[in-house]
Amino acid sequence: MQASVCPIVVGAPYSVYVRAVRLALEEKGVPYEIVPVDIFASGGPPPEHTRHPFGKIPAFEHAGFRLYEAGAITRYVDEAFPGPRLQPEDPHGRARMNQIISILDSYAYRTLVWDIYVERVARPASGAAPDERKIAGALPKAESCLSALAELMGEASWLAGAAITLADLHAAPIVSVFRLAPEGASLLDQETRLREWWERVSTRPSFQRTHAPPRHESYSAGAA
Repeated sequence: MQASVCPIVVGAPYSVYVRAVRLALEEKGVPYEIVPVDIFASGGPPPEHTRHPFGKIPAFEHAGFRLYEAGAITRYVDEAFPGPRLQPEDPHGRARMNQIISILDSYAYRTLVWDIYVERVARPASGAAPDERKIAGALPKAESCLSALAELMGEASWLAGAAITLADLHAAPIVSVFRLAPEGASLLDQETRLREWWERVSTRPSFQRTHAPPRHESYSAGAA
C-alpha cells in the first residue's frame, strides 16, 4: 500500500461529506490535497469533474486508486494509512459504528441538512423564502434521529463507544450545519448526551482544521 503518496479529496470544503473525509485524514495525520469542486455552482459541476459518475462529491484518489462515496472513502483511509484506529476492533463495536453511519445517511442527512438547515438558513440567505411546511414536517423526524443517536450512544463518550470512530466523523459535519438553524440548536440542546458529545467533537484539532464557511455565507456575501 502506497501510504506515502498524498491522497486527493475532490469537492467543496463546505460539503458535510467532504468534511467527513477530511476529518478522517486529519485524525490519521495524513497530508492531503483538496481539489475544490462546487456541484451547486451556477451551471452545475465543471465538465472535468469525471471522478464521480453521478456528479456528486466527494471523490477521492490515492496512488492511482479512485474512489467515491464518503463511507467507502473514510473506511479506506482508516485501513490504508497508519495512525489511530477509527473503527472498533470488535464485531459489536464495528456493527454499531456502521449502524450509526447508516442512520446518518438514510435518515439524518436529508432531514437535518436539507429540510431544516437549507430551508431555515441557506434559502433565506440567498433571498428565497423558507418552506415552513417542510421545516415543520422535518422537525419530528429530526427529533427521532437525535433520540436514536443518543440511545445508541448510551453513557459512552463517543457515538459508538469509548473512542472516537468514523461514526463521530460522519455525524459532526451534519450536526455542525444543523445547529445553525434555531430549531436545530434547540433540539440538540434537549439531548444532553449529544450536546456534551458535540462539545467534545467540535473542539478537537481535526474539527478546527477542517472548518470552512457554510454555503449560506457565500449567499450573504453576494457570491454566485
